[in-house]
Amino acid sequence: MQVVINIDGGSRGNPGIAAAGVVIKSADDGTVLHLAGVYLGEATNNVAEYQGLIEGLRRAKKLAATEVVVFSDSQLLVRQMNGQYRVKNAGLKPLFEKANSLTADFEKFAISHVPREQNTEADEMANKAMNLKRTIEE
Repeated sequence: MQVVINIDGGSRGNPGIAAAGVVIKSADDGTVLHLAGVYLGEATNNVAEYQGLIEGLRRAKKLAATEVVVFSDSQLLVRQMNGQYRVKNAGLKPLFEKANSLTADFEKFAISHVPREQNTEADEMANKAMNLKRTIEE
């Protein structure tokens, strides 16, 4: 099964109250398969972005996805995952390694940058989790 995952992470303050948003859709017809807002407590924006990727990949695996295309509005995350940038921040290295290891669970994996305005659903899920201060799944 092919899926498209939109992810976003946000924090109110940096670090501050943080959450990640995940929207998984069928690549065939765009049907929403899973929505999540994952509350992280206090974290930086970049940590929240990586947690969004990790949570999206975990949930796609649970849905038995075999091919994954991820869209994120974080240029840093996308460029690090694509090998264009090195991960220099010690706090991000284990998250990068975890995300990278999760990509091996899929026959195909790709990640691309999208403008923020094309990532509103994932942003909304992250904001819902921050507002409620808990993880939500729909």
